[in-house]
Amino acid sequence: MNSYPKLNFPPVKLRARDSHGRTTVFDRVRSLYVVLTPEEWVRRHVVEYLVGHCGAPLRSIVEEYPVNVNSAAQRADVVVVDSAARPLALVECKAPGVRITSDVFEQATRYNAVLGARYVILTNGMRHFCFEHTAEGYVAMSAFPDLSPRTPDPAGL
Repeated sequence: MNSYPKLNFPPVKLRARDSHGRTTVFDRVRSLYVVLTPEEWVRRHVVEYLVGHCGAPLRSIVEEYPVNVNSAAQRADVVVVDSAARPLALVECKAPGVRITSDVFEQATRYNAVLGARYVILTNGMRHFCFEHTAEGYVAMSAFPDLSPRTPDPAGL
């Protein structure tokens, strides 16, 4: 794991092991070991950040969330769902060496056209871009959103 760069996230502790000459790390969301790739390095950090700093309950995080775009099966990297299991935040992870470009934004917003999440987050671990989907479109945010569970308003407001 020493070959992976320090990311613009707090450090995380990963359970790692060697599996047939490849490093695997434990994924707490899926409760299994996955091959550690540069993109997975970013995903492990962003998941821990969503839980530890944004208030997302671990049980509300889904990885490799299926998305059907124009009859083609796709998968969103990370989706945080609300208490009713509706997508609240969609996160697109790229490897640290991959630039976050308009193509990445377009990929995430294509997925979100199907999912309807309130927030879209793009990260390569070094740079993060957070957006709120409003009636006017995608509005850039200055920080990650608060994803803490909210108690529904009895008046429906």
